[in-house]
Amino acid sequence: MQKEVRELTARGHRLESVWHGPGPEEATTLVFLHEGLGSVSLWRDFPRRLAEATGCGALVYSRAGYGRSDPAPPPWPVRFMHEEAGVLEEVLGQAGVRDAVLVGHSDGGSIAIIHAGTHAHARVRALVLLAPHVFVEEFGLRSIAAAAEKFRGGELRRALERHHGANVDGAFWGWNGVWLDPAFAGFNIEEFLPRILVPVLVIQGADDPYGTLRQVDAIAAGCGGPVERLVLDSCAHAPHREQTERTLEAAGDFVRRLVRSV
Repeated sequence: MQKEVRELTARGHRLESVWHGPGPEEATTLVFLHEGLGSVSLWRDFPRRLAEATGCGALVYSRAGYGRSDPAPPPWPVRFMHEEAGVLEEVLGQAGVRDAVLVGHSDGGSIAIIHAGTHAHARVRALVLLAPHVFVEEFGLRSIAAAAEKFRGGELRRALERHHGANVDGAFWGWNGVWLDPAFAGFNIEEFLPRILVPVLVIQGADDPYGTLRQVDAIAAGCGGPVERLVLDSCAHAPHREQTERTLEAAGDFVRRLVRSV
C-alpha cells in the first residue's frame, strides 16, 4: 500500500499529514488522532496495517505544534481539546472525507469524543478509542508530573525530538502545562457521550499509568449508541504499540463489520 504525503491547512496552520490506501471517494476513511505527545510518525505502521486489514483509506495528521506541523507555542488554552475538535471538522472537509471512522489515542480519543458529540452528521460512522480520557484522575496527573521530570532529565526529550524536531519543547510543555494547570482539574467531557449514537470500540491497557478503567466504564455507560470494550493485560498507555496484534485484530474486526454495512 502506497503512502502519499499530503499537506493540510487549518486555522492558519500547515499540518503534516499522510494518506494510506484508497481515497475518500472510494472507501471509508480511518482518521487517526494522536496522543498528547504524538505525531504522524509515532503511529508507526499501525495506520497502514489497519487500512490494509479493512480495505479503508487512512488519513494521519499531526496537530499544530506537533511533528512537522507548524508551531503552536505554549501556553495552550485549557479547552485545547475542544478547539482541536473544531480543527478536525475543518480537516475532514478539506481532505474530502465523506465517511469516517475516528481512531483516537489518549488526547486524540478525547478529541474524537468531543467531535462526535458535537457534529451530529452522517460523516462519522464509528469511533475506535485507545486509552481515552473523559475526566481527570489524580492517578494520571501524578504520571504527567513525573513525565516533566523525565523530560528535564533529557532522555525523554531526546526520544521525542526524533518525532517532533523543532517542535519538541513546545509540544511537551504545551501538553504538560495544560494537564497540570489547576484550571484543567475540572475537565470532563461526559456531557458529549449521550449524543454519540454511532458504534464505539474502547481499548484500554490494564496497566495504563494515565487512566483507570473508570474511563472505560464512563464511556460504556454514557454513550447513546453501542459500546464494545477490550481491556488488555500487560499493556500500559499505547495498545497499538504495546499489544499491536491484539489491537489490530480487535479494531480490524470492528471496522470490517461496519464497512460491510456501508
